[in-house]
Amino acid sequence: MNKKVAILATDGFEEVELTSPKDAMEKEGFEVHIISPKGGKIKAWDKTDWSKEYTVDKKLSEVSSKDYNALMLPGGVINPDNLRTNKEALQFVREFFEQKKPVAAICHGPWTLISAGVVKGRKMTSYNSIKDDLINAGANWVDEEVVVDEGFVTSRNPDDLPAFNSKLIEEIKEGKHEDQHA
Repeated sequence: MNKKVAILATDGFEEVELTSPKDAMEKEGFEVHIISPKGGKIKAWDKTDWSKEYTVDKKLSEVSSKDYNALMLPGGVINPDNLRTNKEALQFVREFFEQKKPVAAICHGPWTLISAGVVKGRKMTSYNSIKDDLINAGANWVDEEVVVDEGFVTSRNPDDLPAFNSKLIEEIKEGKHEDQHA
């Protein structure tokens, strides 16, 4: 299955929330690119401290949402907080919803989705500490390991990665969802 997936991240992403889905998608034969507003390398966060650096495959300014079948947003606290203030990143996110493509986010990743204006009326979950942010933005927040709403996949934390990865892959294989919306 020839699918291309963008992982949008910057410094401070929770390491396992990028590496686990990326590995799972690559095992399915998907082509996966780490996309970031900056080029070179981005630095991972591992629970309580900085970790390894990962090579950015493409700078955000070099790609289009039209180049990809799906979008995945890892969490971490620093990563989505930086992305949510980047106009180019927010536009990139919105385009996946407009094009009815699968989008997945885990942990604090939905912070970026709030700022992109794509959570209102959507059933979703997240890390517990941003529950109120999502509810205030109009999301129907639930406490479940993985939530799927018309091609939109969300999970709470690294413990949910097996369920998250499975649903992420399933939604990408299904392709566009006509009821996917911002």
